[in-house]
Amino acid sequence: MPKDQTKDGEEPTEETIKPRVTLLSSYNFVSEKLPIEVKIFKKNDYVPRYEITIPGIAEGTKLILETKLKGELVTEVKLDISEILDPKKFDEVKAKFLEAAKRILTRNFPSLPDDKKEILAVYLLQKTLGLGEIEALLADEQLEEVVINNSREPVWIYHKQFGWCKTNLKIKNEEMVYDYASMIARKIGRQINVLTPMLDAHLPTGDRVNATLYPISSFGNTITIRKFSRNPWTITSFIKSKTITTDVAALIWLCIQNELSLLVSGGTGSGKTSFLNAMAGLIPANQRIVTIEDTRELTLPSFLHWVPMVIREPNPEGKGEVKMLDLMVNALRQRPDRILVGEIRRQEEAEVMFEAMHTGHSVYATLHADNADQTISRLTNPPINIPHEMLDALSGIVVAFRHRRFGIRRILEFAEVTKKGGVNTLYRWDVKSDKTKGVQKMTSLVDTLMLYSGMGEKEIEEDMEEKIGVLDWMTRRGYDGVDQVGHIVSNYYMNTDEVLEAVKKGRDWDFKI
Repeated sequence: MPKDQTKDGEEPTEETIKPRVTLLSSYNFVSEKLPIEVKIFKKNDYVPRYEITIPGIAEGTKLILETKLKGELVTEVKLDISEILDPKKFDEVKAKFLEAAKRILTRNFPSLPDDKKEILAVYLLQKTLGLGEIEALLADEQLEEVVINNSREPVWIYHKQFGWCKTNLKIKNEEMVYDYASMIARKIGRQINVLTPMLDAHLPTGDRVNATLYPISSFGNTITIRKFSRNPWTITSFIKSKTITTDVAALIWLCIQNELSLLVSGGTGSGKTSFLNAMAGLIPANQRIVTIEDTRELTLPSFLHWVPMVIREPNPEGKGEVKMLDLMVNALRQRPDRILVGEIRRQEEAEVMFEAMHTGHSVYATLHADNADQTISRLTNPPINIPHEMLDALSGIVVAFRHRRFGIRRILEFAEVTKKGGVNTLYRWDVKSDKTKGVQKMTSLVDTLMLYSGMGEKEIEEDMEEKIGVLDWMTRRGYDGVDQVGHIVSNYYMNTDEVLEAVKKGRDWDFKI
């Protein structure tokens, strides 16, 4: 009997085919007091299915909230024109709606317990002022991207463990997608409409939003939200996830301790900014740090001497813009010891960066390039076009990589920059074995470290072994918070013996300052 026929010779149907369903993962979290349940399945599809439910609210209750009480809520809350137009007053408006939602629920359901009332009020608020069920997706820390392609397809998400997944959520119609895009734009004082059909912006939470309207996007209105990590990456969390090995991390730490400038390159979504954040936690606490970004993504230890700066978009009249270049030039006048730049894109920015390196500042920045050789090529060719002679101020290049098929991130390469502006790859990740292997022996980097640290080659090796021990100990003890790592690193610089004693004895660290 042919494989695709039933015993009666009929074509198979949905009823005659038993769906192959495998539960890949399940977990719970809370979105603004709403309990959320997630189950991820592998079904008869090319990608996993991410199913989200709110166990505390029955479908009948949802229907009443959305068809009856939502209208009551909009009618009950009275707003003046300034509250409607001023994005800075959104939190005040939100608080008004939440209180009104509780009053309405009390009127309609007098015997409703307070905890249940709180849950229903938040649900009603998200449906009225927020993005509905999309708000729950934004609260899931396992997600990196939330994508609406149009109203006909399900909402897509990018999961840290399972990659791209289809969800069980679908936006009702194109008008609702447009309403969501407009709502996001209003929160940040921007607009999206027929005349300006594209939006590229950052929310106050740090999440990056891109939206396009039909017919610019042929299949319908789109929204793409790249989520800002609420738990910033540290060097130990990278080690724990096997993104980097302790020996490579120790060498990078040694470079940062001795004020050598480094670049982090990689493709989109490879983790460049996250690794830049991890590197910042290795800077001594007695130095002044200035960070320059499109939007606030970097999170440094709270006790560091840190000045964060962000660009400003022009207003609707095209005035008031503050560019990355403006901030870089301004930063040099603030007497910084270290400068961190979110991303280098243009020739002028690269020129200022290398000028800063040549005038005694340690600079760390990210750049789009797939490997160390390509990084040098991008820097020395149009449109950036930096002369090779200037590259000797840069000591090393860290290359971040995301393997989409395996769903993992790894530090692909760490290379030193030679005196002539070339690269010498010291470490490279091998995809077959999933191990990082030594490639070439250090040359230029050893000379630079000896010059600035006063150590010989043997002492440099011993120092790296010492740092490997500290990193292993921190990882084993689970010290992966930004302040935790920063605190231990700062104490290592000031009281090395005390930290090494804790490492040797394998004891917990006292985080009291």
